[in-house]
Amino acid sequence: MSAEYFEARERALLGERYDTLYAAPQETAARGVTVSALRTTPEEFAARADFPLRPSPFCKAAFVVEQPDFKPGRHPYHHAGVFYSQEPSASSAAPLLGVKPGMRVLDLCAAPGGKSSQLAAALQGQGLLVSNEYVAARAEILKSNLERMGVSNAVVLNETPARIAAALPEFFDRVLVDAPCSGEGMFRKQPDAMDYWSVDYPRECSLLQREILEDALKMLVPGGSLVYSTCTWAPEENEEIVSWLLDNFDLELETIEKINGMAEGIDHPETARMYPHLFKGEGQFVAKFRYLGENRPAKIPSKKDQLSAEQKKWWQEFAKKHLKITLEGVLETFGDELYLVPLGLPDLRKVKIARNGLHLGTFKKNRFEPSFALGLALRPSEVKETVSITPEDFVHYVAGETVQLRETHPNGWYQVLVEGNGLGFAKVTGQTLKNFYPKGLRFR
Repeated sequence: MSAEYFEARERALLGERYDTLYAAPQETAARGVTVSALRTTPEEFAARADFPLRPSPFCKAAFVVEQPDFKPGRHPYHHAGVFYSQEPSASSAAPLLGVKPGMRVLDLCAAPGGKSSQLAAALQGQGLLVSNEYVAARAEILKSNLERMGVSNAVVLNETPARIAAALPEFFDRVLVDAPCSGEGMFRKQPDAMDYWSVDYPRECSLLQREILEDALKMLVPGGSLVYSTCTWAPEENEEIVSWLLDNFDLELETIEKINGMAEGIDHPETARMYPHLFKGEGQFVAKFRYLGENRPAKIPSKKDQLSAEQKKWWQEFAKKHLKITLEGVLETFGDELYLVPLGLPDLRKVKIARNGLHLGTFKKNRFEPSFALGLALRPSEVKETVSITPEDFVHYVAGETVQLRETHPNGWYQVLVEGNGLGFAKVTGQTLKNFYPKGLRFR
């Protein structure tokens, strides 16, 4: 990339903002966390957090962390899915969809999962979330993050938008497209990202964005909403995309309220741009549309449980002994693994699935063993037997060690709690908590 060309281009686009934005020291880049409503409320989180924070200007559930050396990945709240570490301005897009419990929602470019976790929290376990990521390795990260956040009604796909559109036409009430982009809005925070930028890169990205959006619109029901977002300044990927959508599809552009430093988009004042010199966060662009087309909602045939008599017996025995609630969904097995598939999910045999709902556990000889994911998804009030460990015990538990409890308990399965939040299931023998924390997640 020619540094001179890039500077001239950015100065022409940003005007007086250029010197302020690019002169800002890198250490001013803000850290943020977004709290999951599946775990707690923002008010309760703020009262209990043991690190300095203040409310984010973009999302009621988000906070700016005012501790430069904060390491979210080592905090118990992170591992229990209480919060997702998310750049502050990135939390602005998902709330614009206005997701309500019971809706069908698609996050089409979802990895690593921050926006999907926000959408899942808005659904409150009711309805369906489909989160997609085309790159297989990133789809696994997305799957892991949604599992950690305790999301029970999500399916993770590893597919092209075109193949999903063929499988799920006219299906979703809400669609989020946080599109792959040239990333100019992140250069202040990540200067190394400039290395892959080129003169033609914004235009190349815009062509991919149009392909993704054209498929996304095929999956919307009449009156459904689509939010399009990027983290770039490039008009080719922002306002020009908006103009292209309005010229070629039956869409209405809705006005986004400009709050806390948001600026109007170029040529489209309904859209919003976010410039980092006006708030704690990085660059973003967001546009919201309502679909006025004539798509008809898809008719979804109902699914039935797919368990053998013996498998049904072992699952019901475990559920009766350990759960206070009846889980809603369809029970499906893949080999010896049992999954709870969200209600209303159509046949997806023609697409690649990374997570077919909530992994409940594994059938072993004459028994059923609960999964780590189930222990994360359930609230403590939904489980009959729980055992609490201290933050000090947490350090040893996530390192793969057994923990000695303060009291003796009857032998069996327990949901492990840290500061009142689920951290998976584990076996207790007397005063010993055996370690069932997944080996791939352990750290010291």
